[in-house]
Amino acid sequence: MSKPEKIRLLHFADLHIGMENYGRLDPATGVNRRVLDFVQRLDEVIDYGLEHDVDLVIFAGDAYKTRSPNPTHQRAFARRIKRLTDAGVEVVLLVGNHDLPTMTQKASSIDIFRTLDVPNVVVGRAEDVHIIQTRRGPVQVATVPYPVRQRLLAHDDYRSLSIAELDSRLEEIITGNIHGLAAQIDPDLPAVLTAHLSVSGATYGSERSVMIGRDAVVLRSVLTDPAWDYVALGHIHRHQSLNPDGSPPVVYSGSLERIDFGEEGQPKGFCWVELARGETSWKFVEVAARPFVTVRADLRGTDDPLASLRRAVGGHDLKDAVVRVILHLRSDQEKLIRDHDVRALLAEAAFVGSINREVERESRVRLGGLSPEEMTSSQLLERYLDARGTQEERKKELLARAAEIFTE
Repeated sequence: MSKPEKIRLLHFADLHIGMENYGRLDPATGVNRRVLDFVQRLDEVIDYGLEHDVDLVIFAGDAYKTRSPNPTHQRAFARRIKRLTDAGVEVVLLVGNHDLPTMTQKASSIDIFRTLDVPNVVVGRAEDVHIIQTRRGPVQVATVPYPVRQRLLAHDDYRSLSIAELDSRLEEIITGNIHGLAAQIDPDLPAVLTAHLSVSGATYGSERSVMIGRDAVVLRSVLTDPAWDYVALGHIHRHQSLNPDGSPPVVYSGSLERIDFGEEGQPKGFCWVELARGETSWKFVEVAARPFVTVRADLRGTDDPLASLRRAVGGHDLKDAVVRVILHLRSDQEKLIRDHDVRALLAEAAFVGSINREVERESRVRLGGLSPEEMTSSQLLERYLDARGTQEERKKELLARAAEIFTE
């Protein structure tokens, strides 16, 4: 009897549709250019999945930048999920922190798929095990949405606790829930755990600037239970494998687009998984995320700073990139480098984020060969008054008053 064919799983996370930083309005669509970047990355993911006959797509949370996305952003996401479901692909949508409402009684931003009972879509809004029938066989998918501290505050026993104590209690509850999910797994069927949370040992990135609230942190050892064949994580934007030499794979797919310069140089993409009980393999597939480029130029040693900057810019591929420039200048060079001239050198860039000048100024206070540590308070004050060009009579009066204070 031949082995069953491996189930083809696609794992991605942290889409954040609605990010508009470093973008401007696209006149053809009326939508911010950066919003289109994030949507186009999602198109890449779906194209790859359909071309490779994907069976199951797991989105590990954070569909939008905000908890209340506008209708245009909701439509963009829904249209692409429909492409998958129309092709008979099973989809799991996990609730992340950016998907959660401000009040626990309200619906999340992705609950509409559950409310409308969209075929082939499971919304992971609670800790649960879902049996999903794919074209290549059944899969067990355990969902762990973003842990919310407010749930504890609804109970009288927790209201007197400090935030640190609440976090500790929340971590204990999450850990217990994950162990409980593992105990429900049928050992004869492939099983996936998907969670939107922070794991000990993970490397954070720019998501710290967009995360809502503090995080409870789960120990990595909690996720390496052999009950799982693959652990699909969301919440941290840097792609990373937390169990590279062991089984199961515990993987943050990372975000699909760069948020800011803190993610410059980080590869962006998704994970392609071939899932089978005890025989799972996976790989990271990179997408064409918009490049972020920093041009650093130290111009202090040149008499023609603009020419030197032109050479520095020429050493970078700026086509369609978001660019920032950091210039190191002498004070006498400031007027020689105008923003207009710098921007002209960056014409190939999609967007110029900033032009920062770090100017080296000569000290106006002369210490006569002594270091500040070697001088008395009166001597330092006198040097300061000299540097300010204080009149002699005024200087004597100030030094006399200061001497009284120093004596006291």
